[in-house]
Amino acid sequence: MTVRLRAHHLLCMLTYVGRGYSPAFTKNYDGIVARLNAGEDVLVIEGPDDICRPLLDEEPQPHCLNARVRERDARAAGALSRWLGNEIATGQTLHPDRELIERMRTAFAGGRTRQACLGCEWLGLCSTIASQGYEGARLGTAPQD
Repeated sequence: MTVRLRAHHLLCMLTYVGRGYSPAFTKNYDGIVARLNAGEDVLVIEGPDDICRPLLDEEPQPHCLNARVRERDARAAGALSRWLGNEIATGQTLHPDRELIERMRTAFAGGRTRQACLGCEWLGLCSTIASQGYEGARLGTAPQD
């Protein structure tokens, strides 16, 4: 199987420590991280993805459909493309092995991809996690190839 992620969630997954919008959101995110840690690939998609799923019933409209979230996706794709040296685009498949995760974490911690996070309510937490060497982050905690 493949995990479907929107571009800005490629950054969010780097600092995920088990906190989220609700218990259902966190449980779902834990399952996604477990799948990634087991070696599943990522398919970059546009719009709501596997992480968004528990939020899609929000009223009046799920925040994952807001224009500013789509803008965050565009900024994340652009920043990651520049940093990694290859285009991150809708329809692309990535294999988030240790090397890719470490490269992305280095870029995030160094502020090279952080402009994608402007306006995000989780920016403070993610910045703290990055500044602490990603201690407690759940992605990459299991053996990968």
